[in-house]
Amino acid sequence: MTDARRKPRVLSGIATTGTLHIGNYIGALSVWADEQDRYDNYFMIADLHALTIPENVQADALRSRIREALALYLACGLDPSRSAIFRQSEVSAHATLGWILGCVTPVGWLERMTQYKSKSSAVTASAGLFTYPALQAADILLYQANYVPVGDDQRQHIEITRDIAQRFNHLFGEVFTLPESLIRKSGARIMGLDDPSIKMSKSLAGNRDGHAIGLLDPPDKIRRTIMRAVTDSGSKVNPEQLSPGLDNLLVLLENLTGLNREVVLAKFAGHGYGALKRELADVAVEKVGTIQARYQKLREDDVTLDTVLTEGANKAEAVANSTLQATMCTLGLR
Repeated sequence: MTDARRKPRVLSGIATTGTLHIGNYIGALSVWADEQDRYDNYFMIADLHALTIPENVQADALRSRIREALALYLACGLDPSRSAIFRQSEVSAHATLGWILGCVTPVGWLERMTQYKSKSSAVTASAGLFTYPALQAADILLYQANYVPVGDDQRQHIEITRDIAQRFNHLFGEVFTLPESLIRKSGARIMGLDDPSIKMSKSLAGNRDGHAIGLLDPPDKIRRTIMRAVTDSGSKVNPEQLSPGLDNLLVLLENLTGLNREVVLAKFAGHGYGALKRELADVAVEKVGTIQARYQKLREDDVTLDTVLTEGANKAEAVANSTLQATMCTLGLR
């Protein structure tokens, strides 16, 4: 339940599958960083979610991605003095509540999840891939989160989390706060630069050259990716006829510069696509370069990284274990 005396609480996280990209920065990390003073913040490195496709799991690579994700969280502006930053697997309450909520969740709800449908079509689907919405619900409900800042593609997961919480509260008694999503108006869903009909993806970024701008990409690769970005058969920016690819480039420029759509369109209307791409490339190289400079220093400081994870896990455990205890008492497990 919510304590009216505290700030509204947020919980969010990104799975440690693949390298973080500019879409993760615009849709999630930059929002988390900018809003830190408004909320009581819990941001996790979702390493348990990386196990849902076991064929892709390599122990050394996973350990490296966890450290990489932490350093990028910090490099993008998350402040451990204002936000608890922790590994999901270090707080055992996540797995325990995930099992409990899995027992409460009807199979039909899980079968409707669009991400399960899309991912299971390409791999041998595991039980974990099928039930991971219950674990994701546990991630959120453990912290009695009021809001979950996410990209637009995660809206369905917030909805099923609310449904699971309501079902539990109805069956056993009021325990969980019903969370709401926080989705930015522009940049909530950055699309692939090689195919603007699909969302920019960490997994696709590792397999398809030109799909995404990785936060650790070198400047020449960033420029090449942007200059080759798919637009349409036209040549000049027409504000009345924006193809999905062109709109995606404008969204990137808006969010990386802080300029609104009207200003950006006024600047590039009637100009060739090349001018827009060159400007976006300059802006992206500068933004990513600033993040990378901070990241490199952090990756060399294992003491700081370990301290952040330890302190974050301690803070997260205090809240999560309290919720888990209340849940188990309500069920008769305590």
